[in-house]
Amino acid sequence: MINLKEHIENYKFLKIASEIAAEQNVEIYIVGGYVRDIVLQRERNDIDILVIGNGPDFAKLLAAKLGSNKVVEYKNYGTAHFKYDNLDLEFVGARKESYNRESRNPNVEIGTFEDDINRRDFTINAIALSLNKDSFGDVIDRFNGMEDIEKKIIKTPLNPEETFDDDPLRILRAFRFAAQLEFEVDEVLMKSAENLAERLKIISVERITDEFLKIMASPKPSVGLKLLYDTGVMKVIFPEVAKLGGVDQRKDFHHKDVFLHTCEVIDNLSKVSDDVWLRFAALMHDIAKPNTKRFDEEIGWTFHGHEEIGARMQKGIFRRLKLPFTKLEYLQKLVRLHLRPIALVNEEVSDSAIRRFVVAAGEDLEDLIKLCRADITSKNESKVKRYLNNYEVVMQKVRDVKEKDKLREFQSPVRGEEIMSVCNIKPCKTVGLIKTAIEEAILDGVIPNEYEAAYEYFMKIKDGYL
Repeated sequence: MINLKEHIENYKFLKIASEIAAEQNVEIYIVGGYVRDIVLQRERNDIDILVIGNGPDFAKLLAAKLGSNKVVEYKNYGTAHFKYDNLDLEFVGARKESYNRESRNPNVEIGTFEDDINRRDFTINAIALSLNKDSFGDVIDRFNGMEDIEKKIIKTPLNPEETFDDDPLRILRAFRFAAQLEFEVDEVLMKSAENLAERLKIISVERITDEFLKIMASPKPSVGLKLLYDTGVMKVIFPEVAKLGGVDQRKDFHHKDVFLHTCEVIDNLSKVSDDVWLRFAALMHDIAKPNTKRFDEEIGWTFHGHEEIGARMQKGIFRRLKLPFTKLEYLQKLVRLHLRPIALVNEEVSDSAIRRFVVAAGEDLEDLIKLCRADITSKNESKVKRYLNNYEVVMQKVRDVKEKDKLREFQSPVRGEEIMSVCNIKPCKTVGLIKTAIEEAILDGVIPNEYEAAYEYFMKIKDGYL
């Protein structure tokens, strides 16, 4: 395990901080995630410094000594920070917290070192590293956080029932850390999360969504997603995903658990992309299967139209979770089109069908194919190989058609301004209809994707629209 004392001795500014603390007769400690991540040898560029006294005042003294005058103070929170040597230094005075049950916002008082460490969320985040002259580099680990790091387990310093009741967001933080660090979650903590899942309703949607997206951005998102599902928390924060779980059986037909399949798809995708919105598309790709599930006596379970209904569900989900609407069209597109590529494998598929697919996918074609490949979760190796080969067949057809047509960000070669000028009309619906007719003719192979041919076709059809 890394020697923490040797590690911090490499930072000259920490020695200066220690000297200022001695002069001011205050105690200071490095606390929280920085200590944890140094032990785990993870990249970290922000350091939280606990001051047994006034945090912002200490920050200003240290900043002045280091030649920085860019201290940002947050008076409402009693914190301050500044950047130094590519590190973000955050200073906070020791505090004691008590909670009103109707709110997660604590009542804050000035506290002792013990008060501050006791309020920490998890044992792995409750380790402190002394910066005081007589104990510089000493580790203070009152809740065996170092041991829990070694055992790769998430625990709370105090009773998890009390910890989660005070601040229910810590339930999501527990699962987020488990996903980010690939740690186990203590059984007692799991039971408390299950008991107090409904308490998450007092938390703002923005904070819940922030934690959820951090789970989606973790190295193996399924770790956090399964914890959310197993404890019933998913029902509270994302009921559409919770409904994906379970398998129905009729006669000799059963369908695979869509939630577990979705987790596999996301993990497959996470091996090739760290784009959280592409991963979110994987989470959403089968979201409408519970709504479209039907049993056919001849063929078994069907989910007809789940891709279209799933795409339509996105707007409501985005609105409720307060997700950025700039990503809505991208999500709708990938959900709507995720079955399209496999339908294009057949040798008889026309160039026109390929053109329409390329135009529909647009600049997100590569992401769509990544999603489709990740969607192969069969344990049958020959089946996987066949499906992967099918997607390569589709992409080769796409490359062939693109090469033939030089199809790039397709739109009519005859622009709207020219249509208005020739037809002597102002901007109106007719201009769009004429442009669409030209584009359809190109996509259907009636005319080549060239200006002269498109203009000649325009002149031929325009009177029918005027």
